Amino acid sequence: MSEHAFTGIAAAAGIASGPAFTYRPLKLEVPTRSPGPVDQELARFDAACEQAARELEAIKASVLERANAETAAIFEAHAMIAADPMLRDAVKARLEAGQNVEAAVVDGSNEMAAMLAGMEDEYFAAREADMRDVGRRLLRILLGVADTSADSLQQPSIIVAQDLTPSDTAGFRHEMTLGFCTAAGGLTSHTAILARTLGIPAVVGLGKEALEQIQDEMPMILDGSEGKVILSPSADTLERYQAIRAERDARMVMVEARALRKAMTADGRAVEVGANIGDADSARDAVQHGAEGVGLLRTEFLYLQDTQSPSEEKQVAAYRRVFEAMEGRPVIVRTLDIGGDKPPSYLTFDAEMNPFLGWRAIRICLDDVPLFKTQLRAILRAAIGHRVLIMYPMIGGIDELRAANGILAEVRTELELEKLDYAQDVPVGIMVETPAAVAMADALAEECDFFSIGTNDLTQYTLAIDRTNERVAKLYQPLHPAVLRLIKQTIDASHRHGKWTGMCGELAGMPKAIPILLGMGLDEFSMVPLAIPEAKWLIGQFTHADAKRIADEALNLRTTAEIEQLMSQVLGEVGVPAPSGAP
Repeated sequence: MSEHAFTGIAAAAGIASGPAFTYRPLKLEVPTRSPGPVDQELARFDAACEQAARELEAIKASVLERANAETAAIFEAHAMIAADPMLRDAVKARLEAGQNVEAAVVDGSNEMAAMLAGMEDEYFAAREADMRDVGRRLLRILLGVADTSADSLQQPSIIVAQDLTPSDTAGFRHEMTLGFCTAAGGLTSHTAILARTLGIPAVVGLGKEALEQIQDEMPMILDGSEGKVILSPSADTLERYQAIRAERDARMVMVEARALRKAMTADGRAVEVGANIGDADSARDAVQHGAEGVGLLRTEFLYLQDTQSPSEEKQVAAYRRVFEAMEGRPVIVRTLDIGGDKPPSYLTFDAEMNPFLGWRAIRICLDDVPLFKTQLRAILRAAIGHRVLIMYPMIGGIDELRAANGILAEVRTELELEKLDYAQDVPVGIMVETPAAVAMADALAEECDFFSIGTNDLTQYTLAIDRTNERVAKLYQPLHPAVLRLIKQTIDASHRHGKWTGMCGELAGMPKAIPILLGMGLDEFSMVPLAIPEAKWLIGQFTHADAKRIADEALNLRTTAEIEQLMSQVLGEVGVPAPSGAP
């Protein structure tokens, strides 16, 4: 076969070259046997759940050795799904209707996955896939077979698949995995999230046509930075990519040397580069990678890991561990951001056609004031002696901001009356993640201390794109001119009122976006810890005037393709090689 190239979605940076390994998951079939007594079948289900919990704990421990606790928590969530009373009830109802336990598990988990289909979230973006992954694990255990699908991988290879579950992705031996390439998936799929955290190059959303042309052991090149896959590359192409990889490796030496220094432009303008984290372990990881603070502390894990709402004392202890791990660096705590796409078992959510546009985030907190007050009290109490900021998610207008601040004022008064110590001066900001918030940015800036732009949501709300829908995933374009213009409006509005703007969406850590954001005047960049060293190095390659010129040029372009081409040229000029001539 002659050299042929395909383009997918750049999911995790890096270049891999080597043979293809087509991953074919173990085929599991539901037996047609007659069911035994309901109590016996249910006992088998319970035993399978216990074994699944043990397996998931082992996977979590393995991921912790290679990544951070936040990523490993994916498998903690799987264990919670396996132990969910809703799943057990669904299985039991089917057993009572005459199904055997294998069929009941398949139908029950598929029904729950279907309920989650199309529901999305910034962090828990693949709940449907999680549900199906757990259902498959339980069926395999019930059938008494070991998952040996990856055992035939005998040499370092690029893993090629229609799609990969979280268990699949984490299950491949690290030393045998050169990269991941999938026909399905998007930037927020678990394959992409795990690959980025583990530092493995990945291209997703390649499409069925490309997959059909890839055969086992076929030589290929995968460029996770550009979203390119080249089959049967020529000697010249191999040599060119080897040179690109060598240049990137050499640059990484300089990048790592910069990691613990202050982020600063070439002419001395200081900005802050922080991390998006979820717990104390990931906070320590962030510090090691050079984080100057935390731009987003997700608090959802506290609410999703138990069958009841976390107590005030439990939250105080958890927040303090994070603040202490950051060793005096600022920490922005995002208040509870849950919804019908990731409901805790102890909150009742009515069925919603699109929970992403429904009852979620600040809307829940303003309706459930005791829940909100408990979290605010815990943050204020834990913040004593630390640099802590509070950030409300999903604020759409002045009424919501004032209502949230009113509850915060009540909390302060109550703590005073109870004679409990708390941090007196905690700045309060909002996430800007809807076009409505951008339109109201001038007014909102007058009544809060800072903005943080959530580009994942802002992009899909602006472009009306469901980023988890495979048919439109390629239309999810963070560098779309409309998105960039909204970002610029937000930054300008905050600066007019003497406030600062940060960014905690995926865009903040993308090299091709950093010069533009720097030129727009973004004050703080927050990203996954692994991306921090390169972001700091890249910021140091531009003067403020250079970055402003680049931003102005990008804002005057009319298509995403034109902006991508501009940034490929810009990055090439500072030594970030881009294979723009790839076939």
